[in-house]
Amino acid sequence: MTQLSRRDGPRAAGWAVVGALLALCVLLLPPMASARADTPLDLDSPGRITDTVGALGQRRHQVEAALSRLHAEHRMRLYVTYVRDFSGRDGHDWADATADRNGLGPRDVLLAVGTHVRRYAVSAATDSGFRQDQLSEVADTAIAPAVKGHDWAGAAIGAADGYRAVLRGERVRAPVIVPGSSDPGGGLVPGNHRVWLPTVLAAGACLAGLYVCSRRAARRRAERRPPTLATSTPPGLARMAQPLTPLPDLEAEAARNLVGTDDAVRTSAEELLFARAQLGVAVTRPFAEAVAYARSELADAFRLRQWLDDNPYEEEEIRRHALDEICSRCTSANRRLDAESESFDRLRDIKVNGAGILARAEAAAKALTPRLDAAEAALAALAHRCADSAIDTVARHPAEARDRLAFATAALTEARAALAARDGDRAAISLRAAEAALSQARTLATAVLRRANELTGATARLRAALADAKAAPIPGTADLDRQTARATEVPAEAEREMATGRYDPGTLLRRVEESAALLDAASGMPPGQREQRRRARLARAMPATRGEVAAARDFISTHRGAIGSRARTRLAEAERHLALAESLAATDGATALHETGEADSLARQARALAEHDVGSYGTPYDPQTPRPTRALGGALLGGIILAGLLPASFGGGATRGRLAG
Repeated sequence: MTQLSRRDGPRAAGWAVVGALLALCVLLLPPMASARADTPLDLDSPGRITDTVGALGQRRHQVEAALSRLHAEHRMRLYVTYVRDFSGRDGHDWADATADRNGLGPRDVLLAVGTHVRRYAVSAATDSGFRQDQLSEVADTAIAPAVKGHDWAGAAIGAADGYRAVLRGERVRAPVIVPGSSDPGGGLVPGNHRVWLPTVLAAGACLAGLYVCSRRAARRRAERRPPTLATSTPPGLARMAQPLTPLPDLEAEAARNLVGTDDAVRTSAEELLFARAQLGVAVTRPFAEAVAYARSELADAFRLRQWLDDNPYEEEEIRRHALDEICSRCTSANRRLDAESESFDRLRDIKVNGAGILARAEAAAKALTPRLDAAEAALAALAHRCADSAIDTVARHPAEARDRLAFATAALTEARAALAARDGDRAAISLRAAEAALSQARTLATAVLRRANELTGATARLRAALADAKAAPIPGTADLDRQTARATEVPAEAEREMATGRYDPGTLLRRVEESAALLDAASGMPPGQREQRRRARLARAMPATRGEVAAARDFISTHRGAIGSRARTRLAEAERHLALAESLAATDGATALHETGEADSLARQARALAEHDVGSYGTPYDPQTPRPTRALGGALLGGIILAGLLPASFGGGATRGRLAG
């Protein structure tokens, strides 16, 4: 298309009128079939509607509204394109080629409609989160009848509403057919000269008159030419512009999505473990794959959130794009879990298999009591030989674990009564709540026992680090900067602190290793010896970092009802850096040691942020509060039950609270 600027004057205006006349003639003349086949094309990305044949007419705004509802509720983008035909290709091949050409991702679906051939095709990625039967249901129920009835707008509206229904776990409804043109874009009345020829002649006479008037007006304007005014908005752009969500609101939305999706993934993973114990690994594999997919999408979202936190002054457009991608990733994770929730319920069938599930849960509760006793004894022993800072992270775990066990015991009693009364719904709710509470009680007890083992190992590794420090060459202090010179004093200070009795071996080990790294860099020792010492530090640092990451993970998992997105983001990044360090440990010691340090720092940040969130949650933990009240508060704090006092289940945001129904 040739664009003319205003400064070309009256001559340009005249030629523009002639060009418009010719264009109108071309539009009204019968089309040449050989020239109308449509090859895979570029889609209209902002509006997600590409109508090359004018199929929508005045109903375009209805389609836009349906697509917007789908994206707003589920962060799924449906692209719709109307063409005359598919260039002789199979419709699905054409749609897939168009999707590939435009780089559509897993959260994008393309509906292609060939109006002349009255065919349609849907292109969706294999990892879209939709099963084939769900895509077929929407196609057969909501799209095909509309295409058959020439309701071109209805096909797009039916597709959008159908995908919304699937994602919400509802039945797909057939559209009300509003027929349109049987062959849009095929000419006014192809081949009927009595219609189009008079129309062209009349239009030509009209445009000729306009041309004469424009020439006269141009001469008058030339006599009193005003200053040239630049226009920055192309025609139609103001109509297409949509108001943007304020950035603070988008930040809050992303934070809510991260928290909700993380809760859904953790709850789904927990219930998956109970399903495996009940039914075996092979039967539950599809649900394990759904959880793994959701975890992957959530990890990508957390990584974007960490990048935004590390780059707080990035320009608004980039931040907005990243926040929108976070929301999209979270929606994709939830959608995959939601798609499997109904099948998961059918497989477990808690209402039918309640007696067996109750027996396993009661046995697990009985086995927890001696484990809690062991955790309390281990904590008491640690208090005699370690500083408070070494055990603060697990100091309340045994008491909280007993509260979770008390909640589970009450829920199991309720479940037994419900089963005796043949009330399957009430039994299912009580059993699910009991399973979640038992899982958290076991996690809290295990965290205490693991901390005891970690501190014992940290003491041994601290002594090894001090021995290495004594054996290492110490550079002359005259040439050292203040920080490195200060590092030479750390080993002696650590030994004096150990001699006083109660100390924190993890903190001392970290200080000794950091000082050793500074001294090694300044000592001028041979590269081989430096690498050997680096690998020794890595071997000592890796267990300590695993312990820090596990401690943060356990705390967040068992207190997630109060914890926001920042702590969860740091934990996700700590887990990523630790996994990278473990993969590089055998081949790249320097990078692995660096990644281990990053993971350790992020894990401690995650724990500190999580503790702050819990401290701000509401009433603090008070051992004087009656146990039933504490047990209920612990269940809310742990995310075992939702705001309506009903348990969370396997599934995404749309289905994890379904036991309410």
